[in-house]
Amino acid sequence: MTTDQAPGRRGVPADPGPGHTVEELIRHRLATALGGWRGSVETALPTVAFVVLWVWRKDLTAAIVASVAVTVVLAVVRLVQRQSLQYVLSAVFPTAIAAFFALRSGKAEDAFLPGILWNAVMLAVALVSVALRWPLVGFMVGAGDPRLADDPVGWHRDRGLVRVCQRLTLVLVALFVIRLAVMVPLYLASEVALLGVAKVALGWPLWLAGVGVMGLLLVKGHTPAELEPEGSVHSAPRGTL
Repeated sequence: MTTDQAPGRRGVPADPGPGHTVEELIRHRLATALGGWRGSVETALPTVAFVVLWVWRKDLTAAIVASVAVTVVLAVVRLVQRQSLQYVLSAVFPTAIAAFFALRSGKAEDAFLPGILWNAVMLAVALVSVALRWPLVGFMVGAGDPRLADDPVGWHRDRGLVRVCQRLTLVLVALFVIRLAVMVPLYLASEVALLGVAKVALGWPLWLAGVGVMGLLLVKGHTPAELEPEGSVHSAPRGTL
């Protein structure tokens, strides 16, 4: 699956555009953001390589080298195919940071500490965004909307979209809580192999479960989009709170 976002390109859903419901718009944004099965594999493989080498050799340096090597191979394959490095890069930076933490402390489990800290930060951000009624999912939706190119927070004017994104952000909160509830005890127990299994299982599979829950919330809704199409003269009717 390529990561180009041009409408109608193979494997990429076309943008629903103006005049559709909030739920349709959000379904499209989530589909393009997740990257499909290939993006998930590219994100997971460096972790798999790290854990396999660690369990086999108990050699931290070898495990890190294997993880970095896999990332480089994935990047080369994308370049040869003239495809975007978006999802490979999403693995490069976490891999580099994880390697730094592990090499600095000399403990293999510390390779998972940046991810744990990141999930804790994102949990706090998601909770605050819901409390302030600027839901995190709203920024994800707005970031890819061409109508908001000059006004990246314009999505917040659509009260129906804000309501839906509040509920979807609470799903993200649940995902972050699950990850921390599983990963933190394993980290404290220095269970490197189980940390690796948990990281992979709580990556794409957990996202799929979360998207499934979001899908149930979205498929039942028909909230009219209130944002105006580009060039429109009249405002769309405002929704009620």
